[in-house]
Amino acid sequence: MLSNDSKGYKSGFISIIGRPNVGKSTFLNRVIGQKIAIMSDKPQTTRNKIQGVLTLDDTQMVFIDTPGIHKPKHKLGDFMMKVAQNTLKEVDLILFMVNAEEGFGRGEEFILEKFETINTPIFLVINKIDQIHPDELLPLIESYKEKYPFKEIVPISALEGNNVERLLEQIKVYLPEGPQYYPADQVTDHPERFIITELIREKALHLTREEIPHSLAVVLDKMERQHGGKDIIHVMATVIVERDSQKGIIIGKQGSMLKEIGKRARVDIENLLGSKVFLELWVKVQKDWRNKMSQLRDYGFNEDEY
Repeated sequence: MLSNDSKGYKSGFISIIGRPNVGKSTFLNRVIGQKIAIMSDKPQTTRNKIQGVLTLDDTQMVFIDTPGIHKPKHKLGDFMMKVAQNTLKEVDLILFMVNAEEGFGRGEEFILEKFETINTPIFLVINKIDQIHPDELLPLIESYKEKYPFKEIVPISALEGNNVERLLEQIKVYLPEGPQYYPADQVTDHPERFIITELIREKALHLTREEIPHSLAVVLDKMERQHGGKDIIHVMATVIVERDSQKGIIIGKQGSMLKEIGKRARVDIENLLGSKVFLELWVKVQKDWRNKMSQLRDYGFNEDEY
């Protein structure tokens, strides 16, 4: 923990909670200014807590992007729910993010029930306002006011950046005085190895669309700088799927899909590492890995850490 001697310096932890696919990762990347959380139009993309750090002259905000709260269907789902719910108990502020395009449903009601025993200040963040007519916004706000006594209600577009600065100003008001927890140039607490596997998984999700559901994981096998005349980092990773048919889809005809996944992932990894990257990808079938605790731990889902 770094100290900050400036009187009135504020800092705190902010959890971003919401149903799957409401734009939590898009918001986090917008605020931090670079990609640290992967984005996909598939629900339940985020599986671990992703901490993003925003350091300003007078404030440090540590955002925690959590897995979308949903009804679990396997052990991986149980893990994701535990991660999301545990963060509610350990933060200074909660952002409950909802999709402006969708009305109040069972999913939102389920999350509000979790707030009943919590004293933490809660903001309602209505995301994707760029997708609705302005006349629809006020009735939506009024309907949510009747559901819960939110401290603040802030409509935004994380994708376009609309009203995000205003939300940050409101967050600052509610944070306590405190130290600077992370160096000013640090934007996440996750190691590079974790972010690399997430970037590869993102490209696989984008390119395979509905053909590959969330039975996909990525394990980093090797990352080392090659010695010699060229400054190149050699990255070797394995894409894990649950069925042989999924392996075929990931590899593609004559390896075309795997090659495209690697091509796109390499661009983001090079931006992350600031170096040329030689990326090797392999595909492996591990049947029903989402229900096997030993394999969940091997792939980075260690519930003891949460």
